[in-house]
Amino acid sequence: MSETTSATDSPVTDQRLVKGARARAAIARHAADVASVEGLNGVSIGRLATDLGLSKSGIATLFGSKEALQLAAVRAGREVFVERVISPALAAPRGESRLRVLIDRWFAHIVEPTFPGGCFRTAAVTEFDSRPGPVRDALAADLEEWQAFLAVEIGKAQALGLAAPGDPAILAFEVDAVVSAANTASQLGASAKVGTARAIVERILFGTPA
Repeated sequence: MSETTSATDSPVTDQRLVKGARARAAIARHAADVASVEGLNGVSIGRLATDLGLSKSGIATLFGSKEALQLAAVRAGREVFVERVISPALAAPRGESRLRVLIDRWFAHIVEPTFPGGCFRTAAVTEFDSRPGPVRDALAADLEEWQAFLAVEIGKAQALGLAAPGDPAILAFEVDAVVSAANTASQLGASAKVGTARAIVERILFGTPA
């Protein structure tokens, strides 16, 4: 009898889990949209309930606290970046081709932003860089992992003689700083600065005069 009940209930339970996961993903994605414009501090259970036409209790059940919601927004921002920038680059051959796709997709992520406030990571890190806690830790880990990934790809291109010499970690840091500045300029309406940033990145990575 218990086996029959379990077999009957299992699909229902699975559907609820899937529905819950989808709801969490949709809420987290909207939280990232809000945070890109108003900051992670602008993310609250009440705000998202109003925006999405959901109950506060429903969102609270899924996330539990404002901090958990902010952390979910950080993860959502990361997932979008991986989808738009990293995954397309990994489909290219390693070396210069992959590095160029990576840079092209990164600049496209700025010029044609998925988030209304531009690059989520840049906005969130600026907001939380002096606020110790789990949210800053998550942002710091994401930034460190991204720069490490970029350094590895630079190193692969260097090994093939297809990138400028230098410590890959330092080059990655420099490139990240330049592209972050380009994002800020773009958000301020100085879109011409994006072209300047691309020229600087070309010089850093491939030795092309800016």
